[in-house]
Amino acid sequence: MTVLSQQQIDAFRRDGFLVAPDAVTPAQLAALRAEIAAWIEQSRAHRVPFGPPTVDGRPRFDMGAEHTAEHPALRRINNPSDISSTYLDVMRASRMTDMVADLIGPDVKFHHCKINLKLSGARTEVLYHQDFAYTPHTNDDIVTALLFLDDIDETNGALTVVPGSHLGPVYSLFDGDTFTGAVAPAIEKELLARSVPCYGPAGSVCLMHTRLAHGSAANRGGTSRGLYICVYTAADAIPLARNPMPSLHEGEIVRGRPARVARLTAGLVELPQQPKSASFFTVQGQASAAST
Repeated sequence: MTVLSQQQIDAFRRDGFLVAPDAVTPAQLAALRAEIAAWIEQSRAHRVPFGPPTVDGRPRFDMGAEHTAEHPALRRINNPSDISSTYLDVMRASRMTDMVADLIGPDVKFHHCKINLKLSGARTEVLYHQDFAYTPHTNDDIVTALLFLDDIDETNGALTVVPGSHLGPVYSLFDGDTFTGAVAPAIEKELLARSVPCYGPAGSVCLMHTRLAHGSAANRGGTSRGLYICVYTAADAIPLARNPMPSLHEGEIVRGRPARVARLTAGLVELPQQPKSASFFTVQGQASAAST
């Protein structure tokens, strides 16, 4: 049985995204939020990004340059499912996972996950891009599931998306020979003019096609905006570039069966440059916290 209605599935196919409520249980949401609160408290004792390290040796936790013990700016937790049974359970066994299977199933594979946080007063923003340009595969049956850990409204840096942009081109994330991780400023201006915000209560999820153009502004409000972001692919979508965020669970089949073949979509794919710092925010020009 499907979790999403046919109307919701049709809307995703048309618009490239769907915001759906109740993607996790109240108990799951409370457990996720409790771990976030503990990690924020832990970050107060650190001046630079810190561990335990990721699979490829980078710091697990990244803070913005404005971070202090009094006003923490924890902004990224890389692959929390590698260190937390709570986040692993939600990645594998939640209504969110079932919704993804409705869109690209029945055979679904996990790629990576992360938490993007915008605490009140944080300067973090996300410049416009498409996820497929970071994680190209042999086909684009790939969904980024962005689980709302907080209530998200017009005040706290909501995700904004460009409906229908998944049906258009994949934009370059290079400026000449430099990988910027974002589309050119002129293209971003045009995309922003067509963008819409994604609001909803905590526990909702935005299911986003990998080719959908999106970004977000800094948090100007008084409440936190957290997203638990899980990337899933059809089992027969095979990576064309190294995972920018390798995980202990990369390639795990979360619904259905493994694929015996790779499904190929014709076309040219620009290969990304993978970040070597704690998070992609530095690729987009936003420095991490630094010891003074």
